[in-house]
Amino acid sequence: MKVSDFDYELPDELIAQEPVEPRDSSRLMVVDIGSGTIEHKHFYNLPQFLRPNDVLVVNESRVLPARLFGVREDTMGKVEVLLLHCVGEKRWEVLVKPGKRCKIGTKLIFADTLSAVVIASTEAGGRIVEFDYQGDFDAVLEELGETPLPPYIKSKLDNQERYQTVYARAKGSAAAPTAGLHFTTSLLEQISQKGVKIVPLVLHVGLGTFRPVKTEYVAEHRMHSEYYELSAEHAAIINQCRADGGRVIAVGTTVVRTLETLAQSGRVKAGAGWTDIFIYPGYKFEIVDAVITNFHLPQSSLLMLVSAFAGLDLIKTAYKTAVENRYRFFSFGDAMLLIDDKE
Repeated sequence: MKVSDFDYELPDELIAQEPVEPRDSSRLMVVDIGSGTIEHKHFYNLPQFLRPNDVLVVNESRVLPARLFGVREDTMGKVEVLLLHCVGEKRWEVLVKPGKRCKIGTKLIFADTLSAVVIASTEAGGRIVEFDYQGDFDAVLEELGETPLPPYIKSKLDNQERYQTVYARAKGSAAAPTAGLHFTTSLLEQISQKGVKIVPLVLHVGLGTFRPVKTEYVAEHRMHSEYYELSAEHAAIINQCRADGGRVIAVGTTVVRTLETLAQSGRVKAGAGWTDIFIYPGYKFEIVDAVITNFHLPQSSLLMLVSAFAGLDLIKTAYKTAVENRYRFFSFGDAMLLIDDKE
C-alpha cells in the first residue's frame, strides 16, 4: 500500500484557522462503519449515540508553552526553540530554528532568567540542551513560553486555553489531542448522567504528529515515540466495560494508540512507557470499538489510523462528503464519529 493512496484534495479555505464558540457547536459527521451511512450532526448531539455502560476514554495531556524565542550568545542571531520532552535534570530534547549552526557548545539566551547550552544532536535532527534557570521550570515556561500551534494555523490565538481540552491536566504535549477540544464541561456532565463512564489516560503528543510520511510505501514508515500512562484503576474500568458488553469509545488517535499499545488478549493492561505503534490498514483492533476524531492531513499517519479502523474506501467517501459539505478541517476543525451502530 502506497502513501499516495491516502491523498485527497482540500481547498485551503476549509483549513480552520480558529476554533468555534462554544466548543460543542462544531459539526459532527457520524459514520456508521457497518452500513456505510453518513449523518450530519453537531458535537452537542454526541450523547444520543452513546449508551449506558459505554466507556469514553480521554487524553488528559496538557500542551506545554513549549515555544521559546531567544538569541545565540555568540552572534546574537535570533533562534526559536521548541521543547519536545525532558530527558534528564534540566535537559530537554528540542527542535531549534535555524538549527544547522547550533553546534554543540552553542549558548542560547531567552531572558535574564533562562538560558541553555546545546550538549548533543539527535538522529532526528533535533538537539539536546541543558537549561540554566532559577526556581521552578514550569513557572519560567509559563512566563516566557508560547503555546505552539500547528504550522497550518496562520492566525495568532487570543485565548491560549482554547488549544487545551477542558480536562487537560498532565503537562507534557507539544500539540493538543484535538479530538477533545470539542467537549465542554456541560457536555461531559450530560454524557456521565447517561451512565457512560469517562476514563482518563495520558499520552504526551509529540511533534511527529505533524511530520509528513516521507516513505513511498506505508509499511516503511517509522513512528515517533510518545510517552503514555494508564492507571490500574482506569484499566480495570475499561476491562469491566468490555466484559459487560459495553463499548470503548476513544476520543482521538492518541487514545487509540495508547489503548492498542496496552492491549493483551482483548484486555487492556495498566502501564507507563513509550509507544511507537503505527496503525495502518490491515491492523486488527483489540480494544477500541468507536473513535471520535478530527479530519486529518492528507498522507498523514493519523489518516492511515482512521482508515485502518473504518476502511480506506469509507474514509475516502467521508472526506469527499466533508469537502462537499464545507466541513472545517484539522486541529480547530469539525469532528467525526466512527461507530458501528449494530455492535
